[in-house]
Amino acid sequence: MSKDSLLLQPLKVGNLTLKNRIMFPPLTTGYEERDGSIGERSFHFYERLAKGGVSYIVIGDVTPVNTASPTPKLCEDRQIPTFKKLADALHTYDCKLALQLFHPEYDVPGVGKMIMASMMAMKAAEAAKAQGDMTAFGAKMKEAGQIRTDAYAKLHHDMQHFVSEASVEQLEDIKKSIAASARRAMEAGVDAIEIHGDRLLGSLCSTLLNHRTDSYGGSFENRIRYALEVVAAIKEAAPTLMIEYKLPIITKNADGSDRGKGGLFENEGIEFAKRLEAAGVDMIQVAQANHTGNMGDTIPSMGTVPYNWTLPIAKKVKEAVSIPVATVGRVVNVKNGEDILRNNEADMIGYGRSLLCDPDIAVKLEQDKPIRECLNCNKGCVDAIQNRRYISCVLNAENGDEATIYIKPAEEKKQVIVIGAGIAGLEAARVAAVRGHKVDIYEKSGQIGGQIHLAAVPPRKSEIMRSIEYYEKVLPDLNVTIHLNSECTKEMMNAADAVIVAVGAHDIILPVPGADSKTVVSSWDVLSGKADISGHCVVIGGGLVGTETAEFALSKGCQVSIVEMTDKIANGESSTILPIIMDDFAKHDVKQYVNTKVSSIVNGGKTILAADTKENKEVAIDCDTIIMAVGSSKNIIDIEGVTTPVSYVGDCSGDRTASIAEAIRSGYKAANEI
Repeated sequence: MSKDSLLLQPLKVGNLTLKNRIMFPPLTTGYEERDGSIGERSFHFYERLAKGGVSYIVIGDVTPVNTASPTPKLCEDRQIPTFKKLADALHTYDCKLALQLFHPEYDVPGVGKMIMASMMAMKAAEAAKAQGDMTAFGAKMKEAGQIRTDAYAKLHHDMQHFVSEASVEQLEDIKKSIAASARRAMEAGVDAIEIHGDRLLGSLCSTLLNHRTDSYGGSFENRIRYALEVVAAIKEAAPTLMIEYKLPIITKNADGSDRGKGGLFENEGIEFAKRLEAAGVDMIQVAQANHTGNMGDTIPSMGTVPYNWTLPIAKKVKEAVSIPVATVGRVVNVKNGEDILRNNEADMIGYGRSLLCDPDIAVKLEQDKPIRECLNCNKGCVDAIQNRRYISCVLNAENGDEATIYIKPAEEKKQVIVIGAGIAGLEAARVAAVRGHKVDIYEKSGQIGGQIHLAAVPPRKSEIMRSIEYYEKVLPDLNVTIHLNSECTKEMMNAADAVIVAVGAHDIILPVPGADSKTVVSSWDVLSGKADISGHCVVIGGGLVGTETAEFALSKGCQVSIVEMTDKIANGESSTILPIIMDDFAKHDVKQYVNTKVSSIVNGGKTILAADTKENKEVAIDCDTIIMAVGSSKNIIDIEGVTTPVSYVGDCSGDRTASIAEAIRSGYKAANEI
């Protein structure tokens, strides 16, 4: 790959010329200010993408009205300067800025008034409490709670029915607000508007959700009427802006069921694309329809759908229109994007999660440098969106803090030793080397990667190996020497200027009678292939490792049960993966013994005795194999007599196992502070 890459060729879209084909598609970030304007965190995040060479950035979910949702908003003129500041900054890097305008599928003013009434009642309650009137306090708190309950009930109702119940007057007001927001964007120097064809507009287009009987319901022409009116309103209000339309398509799952509800089925979607072009839309982004409540529908996790999974319909849309077509959906590397462009299947490539992982895709592509590739794990990004946290990538320590967290050139070049080549040690070595230090890694095994090799074994998890493959590519180009099958002596440590210890952790066995039985094995040994399993396997420990080991045992044809002390298994698993796991467990009749504490293993290791702590009763589980997945304990390294400064990263740095994100960030931080 080089400057001749198809991804680096310019593209004419409407009145814009994009310098390359790399697009940051709309992702909810959570970086905006409370009023929805662009603050410092948003500004520096998007500016960092522009510095990395992205040609076209779309800010996702920009509302034209003041919603209670924590999304960006451009609903008042006073917000214009914040968007202008961002647009001006991106333009210095020849990066174009678009706002994805959308309106949620609920009665925003109605829900807003109810939430405000609830807040006012709470304020009155606090005032009564301050005056010592506890009767009034209790009454107002009850009133506030009831109003809030009613507000969420209305919201839930509207998400399904507002599209059919909204009056023509309400729809007209919404259209005017969208047009007014587009006008503000134009005044801010924004380059384009992406019309969010999902949510309200997609619901109106949908045969599954739109049950209207007026001119906005029924026939295909009626269902797409409002969307075309919105296009016309934006063109009138902001005539200088390029217009992109996000076209949501209802696709099929592997079992033949529909995936998504808001949007159009394929045949109507292709015809709608033609109508959009005729209406003056400059580019179409073909995407998966949503409106199911499961982010996994639109942003699927690793191993759940094929790479480039929405491309087949994007290709059909491209064949039907003459304007550029953008594609998104698990385009995980530059080769995939190159192939799509070479085959003339799309014109613009949306790298969403990939750019969270590595914002320098364009620059590195031009310079032929290794690119850190997204795992599609959804741990830092989609889960954050679902849980109202700001978005991040588990492999990128800088997301959301670009103004303050970045690799700082070393004031003095030093000799750095990293002990352990797991993910934390590898990131520490990379950062130290980028800063200018000379780095030696000592790894006692014959390969780098540590526990990542175990994590990649369960079903759907093989893509996690991309995290290690990146270091295999990038470290040789840096000033890093890797010593495999090697121990680092204290003499070596004392000869260095800094030592970073990343020796990881070891798995533990539950200390109960019978745990030494031959039938008891560890999850680590099972996943590494050191231990054979068969028959009925009971996994003790229903955390992430235990749950994934249970899935692995199922894939080997075993019957599986899980014993977990807490009230649920897979706590902390991605919301896009959990439904898949649970469906798999239901299909294979996996027994889940939650709130259950193991007391002993008897009968020659063939029976587990435990207590159901919720029902206060004894439980006996007969089995053939017992798999321990009850956690790990940090490894200890002897540094007595070592005078060189030592820091600890990853699993060995704390009292609990570090996630990939925690390991990466601890390695990054330690190396950046040397």
